[in-house]
Amino acid sequence: MAEPTRRVFFALWPDAPTRAALDAAALALAGKRIRRIPAYNLHLTLAFAGTVDAGVQSCLETQAARVRLPGFALCIDTCGHYARPRIEWLAPTHTPPELWDLATALRAVLAACGLEPEARMFQAHITIARRVARPLPVRPFAPVPWSVGAFSLVESVPADHGVQYVPLRNWVLEGRSETMG
Repeated sequence: MAEPTRRVFFALWPDAPTRAALDAAALALAGKRIRRIPAYNLHLTLAFAGTVDAGVQSCLETQAARVRLPGFALCIDTCGHYARPRIEWLAPTHTPPELWDLATALRAVLAACGLEPEARMFQAHITIARRVARPLPVRPFAPVPWSVGAFSLVESVPADHGVQYVPLRNWVLEGRSETMG
């Protein structure tokens, strides 16, 4: 019998007020014309691990616990479209150095656990809609301040409506409280 596996990734997982503000920004941009990502799935992917067994997951958790970086402020204030994967996204205009450092550290976690980090450069974004053929017209939206105080290991769980992302474990960044996203 094959060992059970999980499809996992590291992400910034927003707290409830930040999640609501991100969802409101997505609604302001996309309206009801396209099917948006459900609010409960909104996140910012830091490093994608893929399908892992319990041993690799344990390694990821052990290595992630060694990440010692400061929390930081993030401002989600721009939007765009990636043509190749056909997604609409929200993002910070300026990616803070602390976010680059966290993404880099988590890629090192993947490598330490025998996984191949993605070859493409990290691009901080929050997917708000998939299968969008043409870019949406840019509309103003209220910038979303995000006080980042933790990162998470998240599982992608198949569901009737596609997938649901479920945080498995969180790690608090230095200088932040556990209640922050």
